[in-house]
Amino acid sequence: MAYRSGVPVRAGSFLADVRRVAEALPRGSHVLNVCSDRYRFTVAFAASLLSRKVSLLPSTHTPEVIRQLKRFAPDVFCITDEAQCSIDLPRVPFPERSPADRAGPAEPGDRPDVEIDAECLAAYVFTSGSTGTPLPYRKTWGRLVNCVRHEAERLGLLDGGSHTIVGTVPPQHMYGFESTVLLALQSGNAFSSGRPFYPADICCELSSVPQPRALVTTPVHLRTLLASEVIVPATDLVLSATAPLSRNLALDVERQCRTRLLEIYGSTETGQIACRRTSAETEWQLFRGVRLSSSEGQTWAQGGHIEQATPLCDVVEITAEDRFLLHGRLSDLVNIAGKRSSLAYLNHQLNAIPGVLDGAFFVRDESDASLVGVNRVAALVVAPGVDAATLTEQLRQRIDPVFLPRPLLFVDALPRNDTGKLPHEALHALAATALKRAGAK
Repeated sequence: MAYRSGVPVRAGSFLADVRRVAEALPRGSHVLNVCSDRYRFTVAFAASLLSRKVSLLPSTHTPEVIRQLKRFAPDVFCITDEAQCSIDLPRVPFPERSPADRAGPAEPGDRPDVEIDAECLAAYVFTSGSTGTPLPYRKTWGRLVNCVRHEAERLGLLDGGSHTIVGTVPPQHMYGFESTVLLALQSGNAFSSGRPFYPADICCELSSVPQPRALVTTPVHLRTLLASEVIVPATDLVLSATAPLSRNLALDVERQCRTRLLEIYGSTETGQIACRRTSAETEWQLFRGVRLSSSEGQTWAQGGHIEQATPLCDVVEITAEDRFLLHGRLSDLVNIAGKRSSLAYLNHQLNAIPGVLDGAFFVRDESDASLVGVNRVAALVVAPGVDAATLTEQLRQRIDPVFLPRPLLFVDALPRNDTGKLPHEALHALAATALKRAGAK
């Protein structure tokens, strides 16, 4: 059911590990699981579930977030596989097997002795509210299971062939949690314990596990992988999420890697709710049981595995009972001189220009407006070998001139996090540094 450094882990060994870790957990009923090894994370999650402890899955582990978690759940403790973990919580080192445990064979017929009720509260996932305070969303075991079973059905992973899932996203992230951990546990597929980041590491991880293989990743990882020109081992399925994927990139991945690429749509609040084959279709198809409705400019998702009717943060056009088009995030809408666009659309056009490795538009902070006399959009771009004049002319052919970035700032890399997203604070801090550097020249 798993591979660690290419070595298979059988279900009996996994269940023995789960019981051993469950016995080592303290009395607190809330667990912050920060194990970086995907297998250890999964063992710790299953042990918490069997012990009726609720896993807390925030998007970051900054000191402020940890302080807020302690207010939310005063009995929370942290389980970690890092010797130098600095999280300010009572810490439990992940208990490794003793030499005697490793020498003894696991019973192949071993089964957990606790049934997990569908209504059992398995986890709280958190998103940042407008005040910056993490907002908790309940995830019951039965609905998590329904979500990933529907995902497996849509991905064709319930056909009896056991895939090995390799993930570049952390298991603590909702996408990684669902598509690398829960998906494997509920569909008869295996997962690899590593979390490769660089192209060579991704290829090495894929090579270490048997076919058929599935790669769970992000557009940023895919773009870097193709740009590196490494030879990607045969991969039967590629899954992408966390950021919009362009059709051109999807086509390049499928052609160069000789594979099938599917894109997942979802959110922390709802979990995964739809997918599409981006190279061939623009519409998204909802998972079984999930429905969308619109009211006063807001789209709501409900049904299926979704715990309660939940507003989406995106501009959505419902095209059929189970299909929709996505037009960008509500917060991305930009209105300049009476003309409207979205940052997602502008980013798509920027990254489609030959020679651009990465790039992002952003709305200038009010405090920056005096530098140019008016609030406008700006852009950071990674494009070695392309000059500003050429890039601006290419953009002029693709977007309305009112949205041309002022300024257009060249940088060596964008401050993306583990899932390929651009944190607002990091983006604007880099922009401020780039602006100062440009002003000094």
